[in-house]
Amino acid sequence: MEMAFREQTTTAANDWQWLAVKNKAGAFDGLFYFGVRTTGVFCRPSCASRQPKRENVSFFRTPKEAERAGFRPCKRCRPELEYFPGTRAELVAKAFEQIRNDAADGVTIEKIAQDLGVSAGYLQRSFRSELGISPKELLDMTRIENFKENVRASDVTTSLYESGFGSSRALYEKAGERIGMTPATYKKGGKDEMIRYTIADSRLGKLMVAATEKGVCQVSFGDTEDELREELTGEFFAAKIEEGGESLADAVSAILRSLDGETAILTLPLDLRATAFQMRVWSELRKIPYGERRSYAEVAEKIGNPKAVRAVARACATNPIALVTPCHRVVASDGKLAGYRWGVERKKQILDREGRK
Repeated sequence: MEMAFREQTTTAANDWQWLAVKNKAGAFDGLFYFGVRTTGVFCRPSCASRQPKRENVSFFRTPKEAERAGFRPCKRCRPELEYFPGTRAELVAKAFEQIRNDAADGVTIEKIAQDLGVSAGYLQRSFRSELGISPKELLDMTRIENFKENVRASDVTTSLYESGFGSSRALYEKAGERIGMTPATYKKGGKDEMIRYTIADSRLGKLMVAATEKGVCQVSFGDTEDELREELTGEFFAAKIEEGGESLADAVSAILRSLDGETAILTLPLDLRATAFQMRVWSELRKIPYGERRSYAEVAEKIGNPKAVRAVARACATNPIALVTPCHRVVASDGKLAGYRWGVERKKQILDREGRK
């Protein structure tokens, strides 16, 4: 569970209900329900049905509220029956709301635990148990998301304090882990750069390849072309972005061939923005042979920092170039697939295909 959550970095840090649904966290059953507009069905968080898209999901406090909104109960998870949420799930939900509301005010985990009438240690264990993430990590994520929003309308110094960071050092340390570049560079959003992209069909849905003059800067999978364009323009909001470019044809062809089973390591020119640690991790991932897998702990050992398992997982989560840097070949220590930035199902399909070669 822990590693599965760590690779879901695109999820809004303050959307605790969606996190519970993505993790199929049964402890939240009875605490809330979710309806899926495309099917007209509402479910409990632990429903084993296929995960819907976030934009199609609405949340409700009770089954009757969902029914009044026009949804019918799921026949698979039977949400109309009575369920009692775990006490830890209720605690986590309350803490999520307080973190979302007070992150910018410099609130601490100790203060949140005190307000909720529990110890900081118990709050930590509750988060780990129910969602596989610590409250401190959530607080950092929330502040980074606040900063990314604020800095587009203000300067870095003002934004860091408005987002709840007590110092520039704290911001720069977390920014390196979470957004892969310094705050000043992020604010520029690719200013003065030309980025060209192309979108093609692949076995795993829509494939987008984007590149600067120096090399490939993004390889992503998505369900729609609009989704991929929004992702690109969101990250490089100040860059000049154009579709097309003959130089991308070779890159797209190489990536598609790798999906069809070509075992050669992709050796495309890259233009990546990252911390030194991320670069070390990504370089190590590109050494994993086709058809083989490594655990997060093994990668941490390989880069000479065996205690950095969590940081390795975060580096996998922030990998911007699918397949070229094969983060899909990194799994949990027990062999489970854990998470994947572009969906665990895609990860499974890639590994299954590589395993047949």
